Amino acid sequence: MKRLRFLLFPIGWCYGTITTVRNWLYELGVLSSYNIELKSIVIGNLSTGGTGKTPLVDYILNLLSKQGHQVTALSRGYGRATRGVIVADQNSTSSEIGDEPLLYKFRHGESVNVVVAEKRKQGVELILSDFPDNDIVILDDAFQHRSITAGLSILTTSYNDLYTNDFILPVGNLREYNSGAKRADMVMVTKCPTEIDEEDMNRIRKQLNFHNDLVFFSSIEYGSLTPFQSYQKSEIRHVLLVTGIANPKPLINHLSHLGRVTHIKFKDHHDFSAADIDKIHDKFGTFATHDKIIVTTEKDFMRLKKFDTFINGNFPWFYQPIEINIYHETKFNKRLEEYVAKF
Repeated sequence: MKRLRFLLFPIGWCYGTITTVRNWLYELGVLSSYNIELKSIVIGNLSTGGTGKTPLVDYILNLLSKQGHQVTALSRGYGRATRGVIVADQNSTSSEIGDEPLLYKFRHGESVNVVVAEKRKQGVELILSDFPDNDIVILDDAFQHRSITAGLSILTTSYNDLYTNDFILPVGNLREYNSGAKRADMVMVTKCPTEIDEEDMNRIRKQLNFHNDLVFFSSIEYGSLTPFQSYQKSEIRHVLLVTGIANPKPLINHLSHLGRVTHIKFKDHHDFSAADIDKIHDKFGTFATHDKIIVTTEKDFMRLKKFDTFINGNFPWFYQPIEINIYHETKFNKRLEEYVAKF
């Protein structure tokens, strides 16, 4: 299948040319870009999905809000069934605002604002008018949203799938040529192995050909499995993993220490249905052992919460929280604080 994608090089060349010309027009000022009046940080990537943006956005929201800043997360709200500008609250659903914005609201509650808008300028204008005390905006997945200009941009790329090793769509997964990385202020290499050393980091820095002191590295840290409802399981031998994310491999590897893992994979941001739940429960019922649980990601939990009728005490559903561990964390935080202090 991957070999067949290389037959699409002519289409990729056309697509890459269009994105390059578009970027030139913005850089030359032919196309105008709205400058955000607030302190603003973009978290984005060059490729489609699965580069670890969400945990990094969550990390920065937590860091800045704990420092006393009034912070708003601004997202497109990918996968939502609504349009326009919406302010999230505790009663919001994934179909209204998308799973990632709902996750930010679920984790941070009233300590941060969460706004969704496919046109980010409209979202910023609402923040300025409705949240006058807000002083920082975190833009989730807006690196290619050139019609708006943020003060600081952080590019994410996966350790096992660096943007320098990828090709333009549809041959590879790049939204634009990897030369677009020059617009970023920092690069975060995500999903690194926990045993990564300085030699490996230097190898990647050289490969990315970015400013060495502006390339950072992070790995995934898994928290304790959390039950959807009150449920305890002392011993686990079989896990039915249900995912609707771009890259579930790291989670599969993590859960394998519990025992056998059977995986039901849905497409990224899949909108689960009642029929899906029945299918999952039917599959779970075929496992002979009693020491079994159903596990999903915290992002998928945002889309599954609505099924209270199906997800009950009869089925041991758990979600897997994740955090990120940033190597040279103090240096990374200092970079953020230096930017914030400029205003």
